[in-house]
Amino acid sequence: MKPTTPFRKLTTTGLLLAGLTVFSSQQKAPEKGLKDYYKDYFPVGVAVSPAGLRGAEGELIKQQFNSITPENAMKMGPIHPEENRYEWKDADEIVKFAQDNKLRVRGHNLLWHEQTPRWLFKDDQGKQVSKEVLLKRLHDHIFTVVKRYKGKIYAWDVVNEAISDNPQEFLRNSEWYKICGEDFIAKAFEYAHEADPKAVLFYNDYNTERPEKRERIFKLLKKLKDAKVPIDAVGLQGHWSLQEPTEAELRQALDQYSSLGLKVQITELDVSIYPWEKDKREKRPGESDAYTPELEQKQAEQYRMFFKVFRDYKKVLTGVTFWNISDKYTWLDTYPVAGRKNYPLLFDQNQKPKKAYWEVVKF
Repeated sequence: MKPTTPFRKLTTTGLLLAGLTVFSSQQKAPEKGLKDYYKDYFPVGVAVSPAGLRGAEGELIKQQFNSITPENAMKMGPIHPEENRYEWKDADEIVKFAQDNKLRVRGHNLLWHEQTPRWLFKDDQGKQVSKEVLLKRLHDHIFTVVKRYKGKIYAWDVVNEAISDNPQEFLRNSEWYKICGEDFIAKAFEYAHEADPKAVLFYNDYNTERPEKRERIFKLLKKLKDAKVPIDAVGLQGHWSLQEPTEAELRQALDQYSSLGLKVQITELDVSIYPWEKDKREKRPGESDAYTPELEQKQAEQYRMFFKVFRDYKKVLTGVTFWNISDKYTWLDTYPVAGRKNYPLLFDQNQKPKKAYWEVVKF
């Protein structure tokens, strides 16, 4: 063990202080990680970028989590920016970190309406491609990415957010839908299963607990199951807040989705201190982004309730993943309100456990 002070003559006070330093560091037991508290329940994961794998955050990942998800590195735009060019560096770095530290990896994601490269939908003349061309491009993309990480990535978010935000519509009116109709969803799962038959394949979405959207998501999942599409699981993103979902809504959602024989994961968990908003906007004059003791307490109570439900559903839930490591950086700092600081995670801006953390592990 390295001495806490360099070897030199010390006064009595200095010796006493040095002794106290050694004593206190020896007495402080290493803290268990979330993965250890929940080892009899489900893996606990976190979304990462290569930058978050280093320094204090990298150490926190290794201490607390046993699963990671690339936040952006495997989305179609970043990993496949041009038809004949793939950018593997960031994704490879994340997978290597996982392998070096014996972490599971969730792949995220193979098909989405956002962060999709423009070339995908256009031909050489800039005109919209046919359904056949688009599905061929999707096939080639999925085969290339999934096969590269076969045996290293145990699960994939295959299709992300295909349900419309408009309650009057079923599927989102994306370019995927405009060109292919509903077929792109089943095809994506078929291609992914063919590329890696052992991978666990997810449909992933948000607001999965709101009753009207829950019914439409359930309708899609049931159609896929009835058609014998190789879908294994559903991801409830878990971008929640102090206001929602209620315990009843969360339990009802878990009951309804699992009734199809699908496994369930919470794939992108954070608990915003602000009410849900979808549309981007500017920060309003005088709009506070202070993390008050009252907000901290409400957040701790929400997290306590969520994880009590998760533990009750341990036979259904096969994983819980947080979306970012600590409040130092969260995607909610820029969305939906640019420049409004959010504090949605279990660790503060210095990677220290918050009140919510202790509520999650106190059972």
